[in-house]
Order: sequence, then structure tokens, then C-alpha cells
Amino acid sequence: MSLKGKKAIVTGGSRGIGAAIARQLAAEGADVAITYAGNREGAEVTVAAIEKAGARGFAFQADAANSASQQAGIEQAAAALGGIDILVQNAGVAAFSTLDTDTDDAFDRMFDTNVKGLNVGLRTALPHLGEGGRVILIGSVVADKGFAANGIYSGTKGAVKAMGRAWALELAPRGILVNVVQPGATDTDMNPADGEFARQVTSMVPLGRYGRPEEIANAVTFLASDKASYITGTTLNVDGGVTV
Repeated sequence: MSLKGKKAIVTGGSRGIGAAIARQLAAEGADVAITYAGNREGAEVTVAAIEKAGARGFAFQADAANSASQQAGIEQAAAALGGIDILVQNAGVAAFSTLDTDTDDAFDRMFDTNVKGLNVGLRTALPHLGEGGRVILIGSVVADKGFAANGIYSGTKGAVKAMGRAWALELAPRGILVNVVQPGATDTDMNPADGEFARQVTSMVPLGRYGRPEEIANAVTFLASDKASYITGTTLNVDGGVTV
């Protein structure tokens, strides 16, 4: 799945799934620019890994919830790379609560980051994307499977899936492919496989374990490659069978 010569942006690339995606794209030959909200140290670690793979790496601060910040980060990344072939929109936030404890601030933060941030990011990147461009949105299996106490977060990821399908139709005449990857429970510092709820979560996974960030990255890398040249508007669940 060689991506030699390709130029990729990964939002939210300082840790977890985003960092794994950035590393894997670089391992396949792509130059990679990441954005990060505040974890500068993590961003520097990711850039070092990109460069160790023999690719060019860049990091730019950008808060996906803030339109001006998101736009500036994407523009800086596009300028540093000299264009965009692959846009992976991974930046997102989650806060779990019941209807009794939900707040407007939590609602606004999640929708601003997880939904509006994707819209602003793609709108900004679009002039730099040409024939054969790839747009990959990182959603979540909560768009397809209900879980208690995460109605707002689930709503944002349902929107990601719907936007991905609509954007795929809109951009198909330009030769730009748009797909959504929906991870299930994945072992990251935000949701560790040895965390408080790990046993309960694992019991719902047919494969009986958490996914690894690298397994999500493998799916993204496939969709970014020439091997996925006839795939657009699809949603790929990488979830150990949770949504079967």
C-alpha cells in the first residue's frame, strides 16, 4: 500500500489513534503534517516517529472546535507539505453523561469539535485536494450501536457518518473519495484496555478484546491507498464485531 510521494494531514495526531495513523502513513512513504489542540509534547513525539520512518513531518497547533484555529492549522499544514493528497480528520472529544447531567457547554464542545470541526477542516482543505484525493473521517461505532449515557457523543458520530456519505456524493465528480472509519473500543490513554470499565466493555466485543490503535491505522492506510480506488461513501467498522 505504498503512499510514496503522497502528502497527508492528520488532525488530532498527538496521541492515540491519530498518532498511530500518522506513523503508519509515514511508514508507507507519505509526508505527514499533524494538528494538535494542546499536547505539544505528544505532537513532537509523533513528528519524530514520522521522520524516523524517513518522511517529512510537521505539527501545527489547531483547536478543531474553533473555526479560525482549525482553518489556520489546515492552511499551515497544506503550505508546509506543498499540497494535500490525504486528509484524515481524527480530532474529537468525548464526555459521557446522562440526560440528568448533560450541559449546554458539553453539547457545544462536542458538536463544535466533532462535527463543525470536520466541516471547517474539509472546506479549508478542499482547494488543495485534487483528482485522486482521499478524505477519511474517524467516527465511532456509537453511530450504529446504542450505549447508555452518551447521547450527545453518539449524536456527533451519527452526524460524521451522515456527512461522510453526503460529501462522498458531492466530491465524486472531482475524483475525491470520502470514507468513514468507525473504531470500536480501542486501547488508548483516553480509553485504556485496563481501565475502570474495561471488563464491561470487553464483554460486549465478540473478539473479546480491545482494538489497538495500529489496527485502526491499518484500515485508514488502506483507504488512503490505490488499493481503495473504487471505494467511496462507505463506512468501515473496525470494532471486533460489536456491530454485527
